[in-house]
Amino acid sequence: MSDAQISLSRAEQALESGATEEAIQILKRLLQGQADNTDVKALLGEALLEAGRLEEAVTVLEDVISQLPDDLDLQFDLGDAYFELDRTEDACRVYENVLSRDPGQTDARVSLGLIFFHQERLDEAESCYRRALEQDPESAFALLSLGDVCFATGRNEEACKYFEKALKLEPDDPQAHFNLAEYHYENGDLKKAEKYSRQAITLDPDFSFAYLTLGNICLDQEQIQESLHCFKEFLKREKSPASKEICDEVAALIEGLKGES
Repeated sequence: MSDAQISLSRAEQALESGATEEAIQILKRLLQGQADNTDVKALLGEALLEAGRLEEAVTVLEDVISQLPDDLDLQFDLGDAYFELDRTEDACRVYENVLSRDPGQTDARVSLGLIFFHQERLDEAESCYRRALEQDPESAFALLSLGDVCFATGRNEEACKYFEKALKLEPDDPQAHFNLAEYHYENGDLKKAEKYSRQAITLDPDFSFAYLTLGNICLDQEQIQESLHCFKEFLKREKSPASKEICDEVAALIEGLKGES
């Protein structure tokens, strides 16, 4: 095995273990001597996306896709990066391109539905989710997304059914626990909401919005110090440009709570 292959293997292991910055540094060093290595570029794009370095991820992914235009996984990653950057038109274009090439890409169909959901085109979002479930009835991603649109349209019990089905299929999916936390919080069951929020954080310690929900739960129970901790953890982790408004609101809330603690 060559030195380059050993380094690439080290980067893959680092990424799998959650050491994204280490992986990024290894891959960038590799690119200095192998600027056209598409395997290295593809893995670097994935690592940058995982690290939340979205602008850099887009630059790398656009470059490698120009060399590998038929790699649908890379296109899907690029669509996700665009969506995180609130470049919804670009994300929509990418997801639609993936689906035109392979209509069976259910995750791309769900992601297209997420764009519609983001744009408050709820009927179109629901149509995407239901079509994805026709293709793959055991897609936890589609079930959770369909539950979200039911929740947003006041069909709370139906939403809970989809959330619980997703959790049964993927018991270690932090998103399923989070969605159930939101459901129980909305319905006033703070104990269950707290349990599911904490489980989401246990499964994914960087799940920013789980900290936000847990902070609100603690605040409702007048646990000021714990709520402050959660809100600070949310701000530490949430870097998406699309979340700027809510981050500003949380920062202001923290300042207000400091005076009460």
